[in-house]
Amino acid sequence: MAFITLNAEKLRHNYARLDEGFKQNHIEWAIVTKLLCGVKPFLKEVINLGIREICDARISNLRKIKELDARVQTVYIKPPAKRAIRDVVKYADVSFNTELSTIQLLSAEAQKQGKQHKIIIMIELGDLREGVMGDELMDFYGAIFQLPNVKVTGIGANLNCLHGVMPSQDKLIQLSLYKQLIEARFNVEIPWVTGGTTVVIPLIAMHQLPAGINHFRVGEALFFGADLVNGGTLPEMHHDVLKLYAEIIEITEKPKVPIGQMEANPSGDTFELKEEDLGKTSHRAILDLGLLDISSDYLVPKDEGLDFVGASSDMLVVDIEENEQNYKVGDLLEFGLKYMGALRLLNSDYIEKKVV
Repeated sequence: MAFITLNAEKLRHNYARLDEGFKQNHIEWAIVTKLLCGVKPFLKEVINLGIREICDARISNLRKIKELDARVQTVYIKPPAKRAIRDVVKYADVSFNTELSTIQLLSAEAQKQGKQHKIIIMIELGDLREGVMGDELMDFYGAIFQLPNVKVTGIGANLNCLHGVMPSQDKLIQLSLYKQLIEARFNVEIPWVTGGTTVVIPLIAMHQLPAGINHFRVGEALFFGADLVNGGTLPEMHHDVLKLYAEIIEITEKPKVPIGQMEANPSGDTFELKEEDLGKTSHRAILDLGLLDISSDYLVPKDEGLDFVGASSDMLVVDIEENEQNYKVGDLLEFGLKYMGALRLLNSDYIEKKVV
């Protein structure tokens, strides 16, 4: 069975680097664990870092976090579905919201459960995913701020999540100003402006983060050290907290060109023959995972000499040319992972998960 590993030491290193940077800039932050898909051994490693706030987009994952440590503040980071209101209040201390009718249901359910549920109002800054439009924000807040058993503790925004709109100093200043307008008009205090995600981190080093942005939600930088503005890895961060290992289940020298009439395969893909490959052979290795688990687009082979040939639902074929590495059946091939690849693997019941 193929397996994915989480390197606990590298995770701790990345956490320490991020925590130090945020503390130096007087910023609170939470870890986003939706990538981990509720894998309890991995969630336990995150909780052991000492973080006191964890965000996720799946209620079942928040339930597991509460089972591991009820003291962690859990945040549901998308507008709740109405059919999920009871569980959102039960397992999430905080939720992101954009709809008045949903918040009214959260208020009623929080009364039933004898809880105070915290609300973050998400504001649209141009990426056109979730968010209240800015010119509607005052009326929106006015309609909810006196509802029982719910309390608005912050405003926030997401960028670079749907259409790729990047954060800027101007957009984040705009978000901070919305907080000031609400506080001035309604004579209230809103503690948090949660405008920071992994894509915003480089603005700190560039001294372009407005002082009003005092809360970040970070996942990709923690697990991949990703610099989403400049590309590559953030300084002194590990990019390989997560790795994939796949076992070779066959190695055979085969023709490079398929033999017979060719049509679309079950995935709908068609292949073009390369005339220069006619009559040539190479060694091909079959690995014990396939499209059901991941696309090769999200894999980064440690052996740069590997070429991906194709995949079916449960097997991935790689070309190892003359097999200069002397690979054998049973050997493990190591791969780095891109974010969406790790997400798919961690969501697969067919991939073993190990802490190393």
